[in-house]
Amino acid sequence: MNKKQWKSLNCNKLRRISLIAIIIGFLGFTSSCKNEPDKFNDVTTPIHLLKPDYPTPYGKPDIEEIIKVLNRIYSYLDAATPCKVINSKTKEEIIDFKNLNSDAVIEGDFRLTSYEWGVTYAGMLLAGEVTGDNRFTDYTYKRLKLIADLAPYYREQIKTDPKIATPLSSVLDPHTLDDAGSICASMIKANIAGLKTDLRPIIDNYIDFISNKQFRLSDGTLARNRPQPSTIWLDDLYMSVPALAQMGKLTGERKYFDDAVKQVLQFSNRMFNNEKGVYMHGWVQDMEDHPEYRWARANGWAVLTLVELLDVLPANHPGYNAVLMQLRAHVRGLASYQSGSGFWHQLLDRNDTYLETSATAIYTYSIAHAINRGYIDKRAYAPMAILGWNAVATKVNSNGQVEGTCVGTAMAFDPAFYYYRPVSVFAAHGYGPVLLAGAEIITLIKNNIIELNINNLQLYINEKRE
Repeated sequence: MNKKQWKSLNCNKLRRISLIAIIIGFLGFTSSCKNEPDKFNDVTTPIHLLKPDYPTPYGKPDIEEIIKVLNRIYSYLDAATPCKVINSKTKEEIIDFKNLNSDAVIEGDFRLTSYEWGVTYAGMLLAGEVTGDNRFTDYTYKRLKLIADLAPYYREQIKTDPKIATPLSSVLDPHTLDDAGSICASMIKANIAGLKTDLRPIIDNYIDFISNKQFRLSDGTLARNRPQPSTIWLDDLYMSVPALAQMGKLTGERKYFDDAVKQVLQFSNRMFNNEKGVYMHGWVQDMEDHPEYRWARANGWAVLTLVELLDVLPANHPGYNAVLMQLRAHVRGLASYQSGSGFWHQLLDRNDTYLETSATAIYTYSIAHAINRGYIDKRAYAPMAILGWNAVATKVNSNGQVEGTCVGTAMAFDPAFYYYRPVSVFAAHGYGPVLLAGAEIITLIKNNIIELNINNLQLYINEKRE
């Protein structure tokens, strides 16, 4: 091999070595980039647009998706609470109500005469109104008609034997505000909405109990004698005031509005913490100290009561402004406790308690409704209402059951009671509030300009915005 050939061979080897080195270097560089995905900076990348890792969906929900959630709940409840009476032993349907006996029961997994189902009836009515789907409306109409159809027969049985237990015992002979207020309000709403069934005898019986038979303190505040004598339960605002308010609308008699306003103001004077902006759960007349356990759902019943009262209370009533101011104070307080996930905690001011669905749904509805009626600033509170709905929607499973709802809860003076209350899909308290919340959020979205602005949700008053 001559000198020229030797030089050519060495050059080729060097070129091949150089090429291999370049390839290896490039592969090393790309591998290094893959292992370090954050190789960007504020100059090369608009890092403020990076997608956050939200625990629940963020942004304006799609109306069709909301309706799908409502439909799942409807389908589940329509199957779980069929509108019929059966023989508990034979499981056969009873058509002739003239021969009802102690074996007759209203079929279903939930009680059609409970206060929780009063909220569900109201939720179905609103869902039907907002979506235009008569299935929701008919759900309420059919079941309230069933109660009305059964009432005359059981009423005669009770006259014969006052101690007899019937599926309508709480309807025909209420003993607590739980028995009366919520379902009474839903019956009046159904009649006003167009239900032709005569519910007035049942409505009058409920109102008579609330107005004249339920225990009250000396100043007329509705109260109970459990767990201590002369105890006020925050829950009882909802178990009384909406029925009184609806009766005022139905009859035009001011006495019902007067009593409703009195209850709100006298409960609030004793139980509302002005600094924190939320209510304690229970208050006992002869106690010097009042342990303030701020249970979420009880606060839900309170804020729901406020919007329901304002909806029908004449604007010229002397108590109107006081009720409106109370609503605004409560909404401000509740807003301060919403978690980053959109839910509220079982005890509002204790973040180590679990996130609870029914209260979150009630707040979502009440805040959205207050916005839609002009009671509160829509720009300030619409994003948190929508965040609340996005959270609640994640708790409606594929079967249409509402998860994460605290079971029925008494009033207590220690934290453990509230911390460890169970949750269940059979806690009836969750269904009505979720129906109400979804329907009201649809109205909020339809009537307002709601958009993301640099990744955050905003409601705009007009079209001109940056």
